[in-house]
Amino acid sequence: MAPPIVTLDRVAKRFANGTEALADVSLAIRPGEFLSLLGPSGCGKSTVLRLIADLIRPSAGAVTWDGARDLGFVFQEPTLMPWARVLANILLPLRLGRAPRAPAEARARAALALVGLAGSERAFPRELSGGMKMRVSIARALVTAPRLLLMDEPFAALDEITRLKLNDDLLELWLQQRFTIVFVTHSVFESVYLSNRILVMSARPGRIAADIAIDAPYPRREGFRLSPDYAARCALVSQALAQAMVA
Repeated sequence: MAPPIVTLDRVAKRFANGTEALADVSLAIRPGEFLSLLGPSGCGKSTVLRLIADLIRPSAGAVTWDGARDLGFVFQEPTLMPWARVLANILLPLRLGRAPRAPAEARARAALALVGLAGSERAFPRELSGGMKMRVSIARALVTAPRLLLMDEPFAALDEITRLKLNDDLLELWLQQRFTIVFVTHSVFESVYLSNRILVMSARPGRIAADIAIDAPYPRREGFRLSPDYAARCALVSQALAQAMVA
């Protein structure tokens, strides 16, 4: 088994207002896996992502990378610059890193093609649907070719049809590129469909209550969603979540 990209060792987080978000969280994120964090609101799922990204520091324990902190972050909202065209939004991380203009634009166009929006370079965010805005946000996170992609409930605000389509497209992109994903969700059904491992978190202060392997083969299509195997796995994860919420 390959060594982990990131390790959390007995991590706790207490905020300045006294809120104890996490307690004794240990986990290892391995190369190429699709890992979902599943749990009730307020259990610290987003806090785990922010600790991994070094946006906040742990109150106790340690977050350790195996090398450079190389990641992209997709937030719950697309957070696009409304005054800038799509290509300029995707270029932002490369410009902040002072990448040469011509290669940076080529990489931005390639990232846009990866998420199925080739030809939309000159559109403004106001001209895009919610799903298209989220695709641009994903392209911006991928333009630096990170080893690790952190996704904080990226599809939660979308309608069900768009959400299912983006689930399929994200899986296809992950299978092509094989970067590592840590994906936060409230949805049992989404976590089972996407992931090869699910960490179920307990209510605040968040802890890892269950570590569940989803070893169904990829690619996963509509047939998997309709299968008895999928239903059984969803039932297993739902039971683990119910137990975590009353623990």
